[in-house]
Amino acid sequence: MSRPSFQIDDTDGPKLTRAWVLHPEIKSDNDRRNPGPALAEAVALAEALPHLEVNGATIVPLRTVSAGMLFGSGKIEELKREFDDAEIELVLVDGKVTPVQQRNLEKEWGVKLLDRTGLILEIFSDRAATREGVLQVEMAALNYQRTRLVRAWTHLERQR
Repeated sequence: MSRPSFQIDDTDGPKLTRAWVLHPEIKSDNDRRNPGPALAEAVALAEALPHLEVNGATIVPLRTVSAGMLFGSGKIEELKREFDDAEIELVLVDGKVTPVQQRNLEKEWGVKLLDRTGLILEIFSDRAATREGVLQVEMAALNYQRTRLVRAWTHLERQR
């Protein structure tokens, strides 16, 4: 993992990736953090990557989590308009996002999406200096991506 997967070609100098940070505030979660400081922390994490430009941040209140999309259809449409207006290329969700939710939201919004774990892995990847450190980060990233690759080759199951 020498370079983050969402970096844009930098032939004319370093091009910054336009990012937006979302903090889902789940009302039914008893262990939830205070949303203001949590969003500020997520923005600071995003700004730790030198090739990201954070163009916006939003706290999204949720009564319940939608299994397939995380957010409701109205909120998804509202956020899509904001992302299109700001020409956002990357959305960072401060929390856990399942592989299905990630795929569905990327398809709906037309942007790359990373959850908190993915963002932290990108930061470690960017800062790993030793060969051992690079290998440890790569191993952690592959372990994380393994769950997102399930069913990628199911079309070959019937072939013998």
